[in-house]
Amino acid sequence: MATATEKPRNLGFILTELPRTLSRDVVTILSGSGKLDAGTVLAKITASGKYVPAVDAAADGSQTAIAVLAYGVDATSADVPDTVVIANDAEVKDPMLIFHSSVSDATKRTAKLTQLRAVNIKAR
Repeated sequence: MATATEKPRNLGFILTELPRTLSRDVVTILSGSGKLDAGTVLAKITASGKYVPAVDAAADGSQTAIAVLAYGVDATSADVPDTVVIANDAEVKDPMLIFHSSVSDATKRTAKLTQLRAVNIKAR
């Protein structure tokens, strides 16, 4: 029998959020970002306004965590428009957040979670 691995569930990382869609925004994920699971911590490229996984260090906006991906997407070879993210005023499950491979555990704690807190996304 083959072993199956369950991927993160859409919106499974949310503890609480504002009613209706007040905590959510619709954005475009930049082509080349790859396959992203729900719970991926995102940043916005300043020049294009498109979202990518938040990286450890950069100078184009991708270094600042500002949202969390609500539903998994595949942005390997094309932009993914109309993507829902948690953008503000929410509590999320810290262990369920997914960080870019360039983000170390130390950076996660000191920088990325602090950046999310600046937009009122609190990891617990």
